[in-house]
Amino acid sequence: MFPSNLKAMKTAKVFGVSLSLILINMAAIMERADENLLPSVYKEVSEAFNAGPSDLGYLTFIRNFVQGLASPLAGVLVINHDRPTILALGTFCWALSTAAVGASQYFLQVAFWRAVNGFGLAIVIPVLQSFIADSYMDGVRGTGFGLLSLIGTLGGIGGGVLATLMAGQQYWGIPGWRCAFILMAALSALIGFLVLIFVTDPRKAISVSHASGEDSDRDLLIEKSKASASSIWLESWTATKAVMKVKTFQIIVLQGIVGSLPWTAMVFFTMWFELIGFDHNGAAALLSLFAIGCAMGSLVGGLIADRLSQLYPYKGRIMCAQFSAFMGIPFSWFLLRVIPQSVSSYYTFATTVFFMGLTISWNATAANGPMFAEVVPAKHRTMIYAFDRAFEGSFSSFAAPLVGILSEQIFGYDSKSIDPVKGSVREAFALSKGLLSMMAVPFGLCCLFYTPLYKLLRQDCENAKMAGSKETEMI
Repeated sequence: MFPSNLKAMKTAKVFGVSLSLILINMAAIMERADENLLPSVYKEVSEAFNAGPSDLGYLTFIRNFVQGLASPLAGVLVINHDRPTILALGTFCWALSTAAVGASQYFLQVAFWRAVNGFGLAIVIPVLQSFIADSYMDGVRGTGFGLLSLIGTLGGIGGGVLATLMAGQQYWGIPGWRCAFILMAALSALIGFLVLIFVTDPRKAISVSHASGEDSDRDLLIEKSKASASSIWLESWTATKAVMKVKTFQIIVLQGIVGSLPWTAMVFFTMWFELIGFDHNGAAALLSLFAIGCAMGSLVGGLIADRLSQLYPYKGRIMCAQFSAFMGIPFSWFLLRVIPQSVSSYYTFATTVFFMGLTISWNATAANGPMFAEVVPAKHRTMIYAFDRAFEGSFSSFAAPLVGILSEQIFGYDSKSIDPVKGSVREAFALSKGLLSMMAVPFGLCCLFYTPLYKLLRQDCENAKMAGSKETEMI
């Protein structure tokens, strides 16, 4: 092959990878924006459907529970389909459900479409994570996950702020919160279409680079298309068993089950700030500061963990994760119990939520995502991310309704005594107690549950390298 042709192929490959990563990050932006959409308008949805905190919590529970149960499907689908196709399918699914929520007239309709939304996210999130894991090398994978989280969080900020600001308005006689859902659905569908058309799976590029002939990729796809349903399920079952027996996976899932509870409970932050008396703009600004802190923290945590992992290969990431989980305890207590729950405490709230986000958001990018990629062969990466979401999503989904139940049944929250404009300090205080119950203790347990990895991570990484070497020899 001529040098000029080689140069052209390399240039095309770099451009294709760059364009794919850009579109993948855009998909992450829309995914995070979609997640933040409903919590940002809890107050308006509560008024529209006469729903209390426990009812709103059930909406989050339904979506997260379905997302958890359906996540392993992502690992099965990628065995016989390109990941961009799966991403586009999930994006179209959540776009449809988001538009339907905006058009719903009854609470049960909202609940049904939130379940459909969870199904779409179940397909998208593990595929996004495995795509990033395959696109970065071991030493910088924390930075890769950090960038994905940073960019995705910016989308979450945009979605949350957009919904919160639109919620108090009407457009052509339609409540603003409904318009926000329909607008977000249209943008999501557009991104899904672009992903389907332009994104290239990194595994396809790798297979082409190892091939000796021009038709090898086509032959691979033909062979793939001939795979029977029985062989697909057999391979899925083999991958499932391989993932389940990894000790590091078991430990990270265990900590993730409790570690996800506080993050699920935080969907009530917007409602809590509005109950204190902040208007839509004030609540949106505070949530934006928290999200900016989380975005910066996820990237900073990934960078620090990458550096520490070079100094302490099998301990650095674990230390970062434990530090981040521990910081959730004092920040939760200070935010929810120490700061006076009054609009006059705005700047104290603003400073606290920013630094809280900056320090408690490291775990996924600094530890969990990179370590998952290191303890299984590359072909099992989507499956391990899928099962992680399955376990964590299913169990953490109980946090939101539990916050509502604790607030109403134990701490005296009464939705009928809320002033639509000024909120209610009494109900805000009750809700803060429910939030603290589902945040401080889980953060502490999460920190503790990482400890066995100091002993287990090294062996699992070595086993994965040996399995990967055998696969390479077979190729």
